[in-house]
Amino acid sequence: MAPGWVVILLLVKSAVTQEKAVVVSERCMKDTNTFLWEIQQTKPNEYVVRMFDAFGKMGSNVEAGNVNQPGAPQECRSAVGPTFSGKYCQVFMRQGAVQYFVGICVPDSCGEEDVKTLVMQNTLQVNDKSMVPPLPPILNNQSDQEMIMTHCLSDRNAPDASDVTCLFVCCIMVAVPLAATLFTAIRKLEQSNKVTSPVDVSSSNSLNFYGTMMTNGAALSEMNGGTADQDYSAPSVLCFPQSCVYGCLQAFSLQTTSQSIFSSSSSSSPHGGYSSLNGIRVLSLLWIICGHSAQFPVINNLDNYKTWRRTVESSSVYVLAISGPVFLAVDSFLLLGGLLSARSLLSSIDKAEDNLSASLVANYLFKRIKRIQPLHLFTMCLTISLISLVPWGPYWFPFIDTLMDCKSYWWANLLLISNLIPVHDICIPWTWYLSLDFQCYTTTPLLVFLYRLNKRVFIIVAGSLLLMTTVAGAVVTALLRLPVFQPSTMTSENYVLHYYVKPYTRYGPFLIGIMIGIHLKTKKKPLLCQKWQAALGWFCCLSVMVPLVGLAYVLRETPAYPSLPHALYQAFHRPVWALSVSWIILACEEGYGGFITNLLSLSFWVPLSNISFACYLVHPIFIILYNGLQETPIHYTDINFMYLFFGHLVMTLALSYILSLLVEKPYLLLKWGNI
Repeated sequence: MAPGWVVILLLVKSAVTQEKAVVVSERCMKDTNTFLWEIQQTKPNEYVVRMFDAFGKMGSNVEAGNVNQPGAPQECRSAVGPTFSGKYCQVFMRQGAVQYFVGICVPDSCGEEDVKTLVMQNTLQVNDKSMVPPLPPILNNQSDQEMIMTHCLSDRNAPDASDVTCLFVCCIMVAVPLAATLFTAIRKLEQSNKVTSPVDVSSSNSLNFYGTMMTNGAALSEMNGGTADQDYSAPSVLCFPQSCVYGCLQAFSLQTTSQSIFSSSSSSSPHGGYSSLNGIRVLSLLWIICGHSAQFPVINNLDNYKTWRRTVESSSVYVLAISGPVFLAVDSFLLLGGLLSARSLLSSIDKAEDNLSASLVANYLFKRIKRIQPLHLFTMCLTISLISLVPWGPYWFPFIDTLMDCKSYWWANLLLISNLIPVHDICIPWTWYLSLDFQCYTTTPLLVFLYRLNKRVFIIVAGSLLLMTTVAGAVVTALLRLPVFQPSTMTSENYVLHYYVKPYTRYGPFLIGIMIGIHLKTKKKPLLCQKWQAALGWFCCLSVMVPLVGLAYVLRETPAYPSLPHALYQAFHRPVWALSVSWIILACEEGYGGFITNLLSLSFWVPLSNISFACYLVHPIFIILYNGLQETPIHYTDINFMYLFFGHLVMTLALSYILSLLVEKPYLLLKWGNI
């Protein structure tokens, strides 16, 4: 899910849309000439020295990929002259097969078109030497430079109406739970001071509502812990007319929401819990965070990219960092989503006296929207706000247009169809999964209906859907000559555009999850009866999972022509991975998991699982913030990337816990009417 494909699309889009400028504005030209004249003086002014020093210069280790020359944005901005100040801009160049950018410092009277013209006309010279020189011939056979585009970072970001609106929404969504917490604490204190005082019936309905809901034993059913539904033992809040306001405040208070996070009894929910799912969910999430932590800097930030590629893509030791294997964890999430969506719906049908009605399906889908949208929309608003507040550095550019798309395509996130629009327009790109998951989620009622109607028809329909999504993956891969995963070379944006985020190629694991969920919920007797069956199952499971990961390294290059191995691997590796994880769940549930059951069922996983959805939404923000604020490139070493992963993880866990308390859990605990 890494957004490296954004770089190519942005460069192409900007190169096409920029108009050619042939004349530099009068003030820009005057200030530039003043700057160039001052440089050549024996004792130039301090601000001129700063501006000159802020220009990007070629560093060492170009052969390993250190081609970008970022310069020093803060030093440039600190240069203040009598009539102008420094303005940091980036000039994106192509020299043969090498693309790179150079940071330059120009007078703030120059716009992007002025900067483009100054560079194209080779105006920025000192002693007849260009201040934006090409790579030397010894390092690049092609000496001619070609300008792709220019981009200037504004010194001050002026929030527009959408930024202010998003900030307001974020503040309100945080302020309401804090106010509810204070109100609840005050009311409880008042109650404790009136223990001996008589209380009338009408007030007791309100004052004792908190105690009632804490002891009624009603568990939240089928809530998504990360990207798959999960049961919680925390009580729901039902809004009665006579105490609706107070009940809502209780649902939003930290006194209530904190219990749903730290509760370790999710496996004992009324409908039966699958304790192994907590471990699978958290381990899959950690795998994704590790992959994103390693891959996001590769987009633009590394000064030894070629070293990273040689090291990581050639050894399975780095299975936690290469995009192909890492994103099998997404298929694990889809599997869990399908499994728990089927269990949730079947449990609701049991409660409705075995009646699958239209209103029940509507409530089922509404619960899902209520589960994901509050935190999803908060994350979107938070991201938009950050654009206007954070003083970004030279490595922010690959993300800025993508995140700015939120202002144009926020409605796609609201409607949960962002994965169906052009991928370079997706608001906060990693949320494509929420749209895909919900689209898959809407198919569960139909399949459950067919299962209850006629099991043979259900098998035929489910098998046909699985075959169709498998064939779709193979056909798209062959026709478009796609790699089997998003390449670190960023050479195949079609992989994301036409395959990675689309429901017709990614539905297989979710469908398998639905079938496994129906089996686990409706089975009359265990599937495994003897130890040899379990042993054979474990042997087959491990014998399949290891080659699936290994083949990603064998087929990692983008094929130059339609490739049968690539097409077959693309078609089958996700469903087969989902089947393997399904076996682990089944074996653990039927008592044949051994130490794996003990590991995956540790109570340690439960609180982490309860905040995993927030972790999924938040962790890319920390990674992008870290990368975007850097003024110098990141040097790849194993120890550096390990520290990056743990740093991002700790910050993610901390913020996710807070957002789960303040934004996510209140809406899970709150109920309207009988929903």
